[in-house]
Amino acid sequence: MGLAIVGLMAGLSGATRNASRLRDYDRVVQLARLRMNDILADPRVPLNTAIGGQFSPDLVGGLNAGWQATVTLAEKGPAPFVGDYALDRVQLQIWWMAGEQRRTFSLEGYRSRPMRAEDAR
Repeated sequence: MGLAIVGLMAGLSGATRNASRLRDYDRVVQLARLRMNDILADPRVPLNTAIGGQFSPDLVGGLNAGWQATVTLAEKGPAPFVGDYALDRVQLQIWWMAGEQRRTFSLEGYRSRPMRAEDAR
């Protein structure tokens, strides 16, 4: 009986660790999607400049987590002009601390926007 209880407790301990890891991953994935949507919708995000920050611990359940993003011009027409449309590439990396280990994952998206004078050159 004692051996069965020890085996059961060991199994529960592993399952609890896995559930905790999945919960943390779920939280940062949802925040990553929200951050990506914010960046895709904001035409004022500067091109070719790394931006980033940390998520509020209240949003990630006390985790130390943050993000870094870069928006670059992916494509423009053969004869670009102001007001024509350009395609931007958004690269977003999310990080969080799992104990002493830093975990990361990346998202990538594209958006179209009207070209500005500096893009048309």
